[in-house]
Amino acid sequence: MIYFEDIEVGAVSRFGSYPVTREEVIAFASKYDPQPFHLSDEAAAQTHFGRLSASGWHTCAMMMAMLVANMKDHEQAGLGSPGQEQLKWLTPVYPGDTLSVETEVLDKRVSASRPDMGLYRSRITVFNQDGVAVMTTIATGLIRTRPAA
Repeated sequence: MIYFEDIEVGAVSRFGSYPVTREEVIAFASKYDPQPFHLSDEAAAQTHFGRLSASGWHTCAMMMAMLVANMKDHEQAGLGSPGQEQLKWLTPVYPGDTLSVETEVLDKRVSASRPDMGLYRSRITVFNQDGVAVMTTIATGLIRTRPAA
């Protein structure tokens, strides 16, 4: 079990492999972001995307799926997150891409109001199969401190 005390500032982790499919791009966009360039090759061809592209919100969801899969592999005393900052979509994500994640711990502190809980901030970068960064954000995680023995 990973606790607050086990988190090291500066630590970098790389993980995940998420294949982006045309069917999922269209299904996600149909429900959550029905802009034409996420739904139609013809409409996308008329934009700077040039072809069907994933919604940025879909990219966030795919990132989250990889983060949760990694947390299952590396059990931690996580307590969720109060949010993200500086979310940036850097380059389009297309069907046929395969995404992966890199996290870097930026800082951490024990909660002033809850000494049984810590907070840490991480830069999260999502890459495509060519190593091109497609998205970046800074996330704050909440995690339990190690229980007294």
